[in-house]
Amino acid sequence: MNIGIIGLGDMGRLYAKAFAKAGYTVCGCDLPANRFALEQELAPHHIAVLNTGREVVETSDLIIYSVEAEKLEGVVAEFAIYTKPGAIVAGQTSVKTPEIAAFEKHLPHDTQIVTFHGMHGPAFEPKGQTLILIPHRANETARQQMLDLFNAIGSKIVELVDYHEHDKIVADTQAVTHVGFESMGTAWMSAGFFPWENASYIGGIDNVKILTTLRIFSYKAHVYAGLAIMNPYARQQVRQYAVSESELFKLMIQEEEETFRKRLYRARDFVFHESRKPIMLSDKVMKEFSLSQNHEKQKPNSHLSILSMVDAWYHLGVNPYDNLIGQTPPFRLRLGIAEYLFKNDELLEESIQAALYDKTIRGDDLEFHSAVREWSSIIGYGDMEGYKKHFNQVQTFFNDRLEEGKKQSAELIRRLMME
Repeated sequence: MNIGIIGLGDMGRLYAKAFAKAGYTVCGCDLPANRFALEQELAPHHIAVLNTGREVVETSDLIIYSVEAEKLEGVVAEFAIYTKPGAIVAGQTSVKTPEIAAFEKHLPHDTQIVTFHGMHGPAFEPKGQTLILIPHRANETARQQMLDLFNAIGSKIVELVDYHEHDKIVADTQAVTHVGFESMGTAWMSAGFFPWENASYIGGIDNVKILTTLRIFSYKAHVYAGLAIMNPYARQQVRQYAVSESELFKLMIQEEEETFRKRLYRARDFVFHESRKPIMLSDKVMKEFSLSQNHEKQKPNSHLSILSMVDAWYHLGVNPYDNLIGQTPPFRLRLGIAEYLFKNDELLEESIQAALYDKTIRGDDLEFHSAVREWSSIIGYGDMEGYKKHFNQVQTFFNDRLEEGKKQSAELIRRLMME
């Protein structure tokens, strides 16, 4: 099976190399300005860089569109007419609703549509990583060819029959997860400090929050913008996250302890029911990964971002453990630290007391509250450019520590997965 990839960005190149290593014939194309650099990088892997998408689709048995979600339809519309008869076509975007719509609108009727989504970023090789496979319009032969392909590169395949189910899972595991961490980054930027220099953000859970935030801001804005804005299920979930955070924050500043406590316990009992198989993040490992030099100065933290996520899961009726089938490293860490907080009675009580009565962190919580509102509004309005500008502004603030944060977070993820 000859494989052609339209879009040789970070993920396109990653999978092109993996396919070539597994013995497949691979070609691809990208913008003309990138051709020379791509040829230099990919020639040692025996991957041909062609002039145009037309050349790719005319000769390939499997065509993978690996372009930004917002640009996908335009690219498919340009090249679909040249698709090799009976070819398999897939997309590599993180949101499938607009992708499938573009395929159904433009591809020839004899095209087999078997799309996929690697649940990881370009820092991780596909081998051993979860990959969601969705046979949308395909015969058994095409489905089996795709299974064989991803088995050959060592992916952990999760097969879904419905792309809507995929987008619902991704709304939880990626869109809302990212907004939580992006809001933390925005809050720290607005407050004008780096969290590893603040006594409220020293400790195991906060190490995970900081490193995951840095990890997210080390990547490209368009990836997260497409996930949040083009996924029809993401806006509903982000809106609920913002509502949960706002209502909890109001209870905090009014010091309504009984109502606040009951609400959190109700969410805890729903999400962390005894029937759920726990993740059990290692306290020892989490504490090792710190950017701070002042561990002895640690003070309590409200962990409002985590309280809001668990409350949102309850109000959405979402069981996040079910969504581990489509997990990403940030989502697993987010669920893991939520579990760690809510299943530790002493730590949860400390968080509740800090949230209600510790005035020294109230300013930080206000900044987080404002940040959640900002991100929720941008996503609610479908403002793609506003999302990118907001993201890039925070990215610039943390710029000097992003590479270190990405490396440390990758090692943190590796260590925690081994425990």
